[in-house]
Amino acid sequence: MITIAIAGKPNSGKSTFFKAATLADVEIASYPFTTISPNVGIAYVRVKCPCKEEEIQQEIGRECGNCVNGSRFVPVELIDVAGLVRGAHEGRGLGNEFLDELRQAEVIIHVVDASGGTDADGNVVGTGSHDPLEDVLFFREELNEWVKGILSRNRRKLERKAELEGMKIARLLSEQLAGVGVTEEQVKAALSESLVADKPNMKSWNEDEMKDLASHLIKRSKKMIIAANKADIAPEENIKKLKELEGACETKEEAAEVIPCSAEAELALRTAAKNNFIKYLPGDTNFVISHEVTEKQRKGLERLRNLIQDYRGTGTGVQAIINRVVFDLLEYVVAYPVEDEHKFSDATGRILPDAFLLKTGSTARDLAFSIHSDIGKGFLYAVDARTKRRVGEKYVLRNNDIIKVVYHK
Repeated sequence: MITIAIAGKPNSGKSTFFKAATLADVEIASYPFTTISPNVGIAYVRVKCPCKEEEIQQEIGRECGNCVNGSRFVPVELIDVAGLVRGAHEGRGLGNEFLDELRQAEVIIHVVDASGGTDADGNVVGTGSHDPLEDVLFFREELNEWVKGILSRNRRKLERKAELEGMKIARLLSEQLAGVGVTEEQVKAALSESLVADKPNMKSWNEDEMKDLASHLIKRSKKMIIAANKADIAPEENIKKLKELEGACETKEEAAEVIPCSAEAELALRTAAKNNFIKYLPGDTNFVISHEVTEKQRKGLERLRNLIQDYRGTGTGVQAIINRVVFDLLEYVVAYPVEDEHKFSDATGRILPDAFLLKTGSTARDLAFSIHSDIGKGFLYAVDARTKRRVGEKYVLRNNDIIKVVYHK
């Protein structure tokens, strides 16, 4: 399962974001370090279910039963890590735990208090008192210092190994940084882009060059998106600053898209839906009140309605961020395996029973292995259920493909 980390300084609203996305029972409070150990939960990407397509409806004559009003929700894992404070790379606050927990994540959602209502350490201050741009820059700085520290602590050992065994720097560094999730290809790219590009001998690298290399390694290995949280109460100038930072990035690797959101609004809507007061799906830009409510509750719900209808077309922004992470940053596609290509079902008649997330470029054989290792090993061919055309093991999956896998049992 895809693993996404939610990170940020204390009291930025990241635990609220986590709870809004997963409805997990976590503690939320307006003081730093509410989150001490990481919270792990399941969120979902939202996609259009193929069962609503006209050509499929003509063959099956009904909905699949695995979607809600034509929307399919596919699970991903979210980790809400401890709040990050200045000096985390030196062990300040819960810095060591925070950085260790980031190792397993494929991407980071950096939750920033766009309202400027919390200072650098997460203490509550007046709205607009703190510049959220500082939080973005300090977060990057801590990550860079973290990787630089790993390189520095083992530098002499790496130098000796390079001399005695003749190993290339890229291979040595990738082995050293494997636990951080850095591949050899990413190391090669970072080396060629950084200040050490023309310095193949590690002994000649100075501190500034090491830090520059660390920043390129982070850019290459840790995809990131900025959730400009509390945007509903944020000064417009703050959102503008964050957006300008996004636009100032020169390369795709440097860019961190900024999406305004209100985790608190999403949590309120999902809680109301869970208790059957409204009909609402994550990502919707409207809802229906389906239960008798008090006048006070009605006014509160109408305020939420106005917010999501006037919120840049992304509802509260929370679902938009999760979808953007999975499909744009990580570049996944959804595939639906079936056993009966005519009924689009499994052996028991369940229509489109499963949805799998796979990296763009994955093949029919990759899908087979995702279903079960034995199916992958016994792969013979696959069938495109829409066209009924046989395809081979190297067939590259397209988003929303419905595939029957034929294998040797």
